[in-house]
Amino acid sequence: MRYVSTRGRMSPAAFTDILLEGLAPDGGLVVPEFYPRIDRATLARWRTLDYAALATEILAHYCSDIPRADLDRLTHATYTRATYGTDAITPLSMLAPGLYLLHLSNGPTLAFKDMAMQLLGALFEYVLAKRGERLNVLGATSGDTGSAAEYALRGRAGINVFMLSPHGRMSAFQRAQMYSLQDPNIFNIAIEGVFDDCQDIVKTVSADLDFKRRYRVGSVNSINWARVVAQVVYYFRGYFAATRSDEERVSFCVPSGNFGNILAGWIARQMGLPIERLILATNENNVLDEFFRTGRYRVRSSRETCATSSPSMDISKASNFERYVFDIAGRDPDAVRELWRRLDTRGEFDLSATPFWDKVRASGFASGSSTHADRLRVIREVLLSTGTIVDPHTADGIKVAREHLDERVPTICLETALPVKFAETIVEAIGRAPGRPCAYEGIEQRPQRCEVMPVDAQRVKDYIAAHAQ
Repeated sequence: MRYVSTRGRMSPAAFTDILLEGLAPDGGLVVPEFYPRIDRATLARWRTLDYAALATEILAHYCSDIPRADLDRLTHATYTRATYGTDAITPLSMLAPGLYLLHLSNGPTLAFKDMAMQLLGALFEYVLAKRGERLNVLGATSGDTGSAAEYALRGRAGINVFMLSPHGRMSAFQRAQMYSLQDPNIFNIAIEGVFDDCQDIVKTVSADLDFKRRYRVGSVNSINWARVVAQVVYYFRGYFAATRSDEERVSFCVPSGNFGNILAGWIARQMGLPIERLILATNENNVLDEFFRTGRYRVRSSRETCATSSPSMDISKASNFERYVFDIAGRDPDAVRELWRRLDTRGEFDLSATPFWDKVRASGFASGSSTHADRLRVIREVLLSTGTIVDPHTADGIKVAREHLDERVPTICLETALPVKFAETIVEAIGRAPGRPCAYEGIEQRPQRCEVMPVDAQRVKDYIAAHAQ
């Protein structure tokens, strides 16, 4: 398997070469030259595998330059009962007839980001050791990516982590998870802006190829291909858990801000997983919902980006969306470059009057949005009907999933985090705080450290240069 850029100006590269990178050198996103197709016989064989073995099978199609025995060792060291608290790794439960919840938040930071990030940390350390190299990881987080990355990379040899987060816009629990880490290779930077400002700084630094090469800057954000492909695994696992035969179809509903999580579902569908629909759920920052309803992709300014009670989706510029548009455009990099030129100059593009719109409408996506009142209502209703407390982002997904239920096809909602990460909203919804694992008792009172900076890419570069490996 070789990898190319959505902008078409990168020489084909191997997986281990693109693993340590963020953006492609031409400013695009790295994608595989093709999606492997899985036949029904292979699907039937995979149905019997445990999570780690399934991850090996899927990732082997994309990591062809890593010996299979090494890949198998990494997946089995990553996806363990000790880390995820259950042999199933991602258990499935029923919310209502035809509506399921895939539990993805049993990892060390209580969010679905652990599913990919734990493996990414192992892959980074493996490749760096093979090459005798070091890496300075630069990332941006709206809440969960940061802690997942830091817990996956803390103490790993040859790696520093520089994580940008929007100052004052995460929950107290999310801030404590990140800022209380005292490992010498972890550096938290709170940016005086919104998540999109953090994400733009990461892209600006990544676009400075001299700086990136001098300081060996890599990425753990969902622009990193390895994170996306690792998430493909739980779509297959969820499908197997909800069905009895490979003739059945399912739909997935995915709360999404940066489009990475649902992009993994798109890739699973391209590989041949029998997915009826991919249902995208947003909060009040409904850029992606607007696109799938109208064809208009219009990013919002920082001032227009709402601070909501599902803060990890307070995003108005979805980085991974470019990979989907690349596929919709027939993998034509010229078309992608033109669309992103319009986005950069006008702040939007509109596919509704183009030949691409028919492809979007035929691509199996549906969408919807949710409000604070919706989240509170769903959290209460799910608790009453199932005894389960869900977090606000998962509640967004359940609300939208209910609007698109099809009695012929089961719908699987992807859980995004455990409710303890958003206790204030849970208390507002049900009148009491959710329980928390013993390891996180009193985490908000632990000493915290972070650097507060303005929205200034040069300041971030100077900080990295002063603290780089």
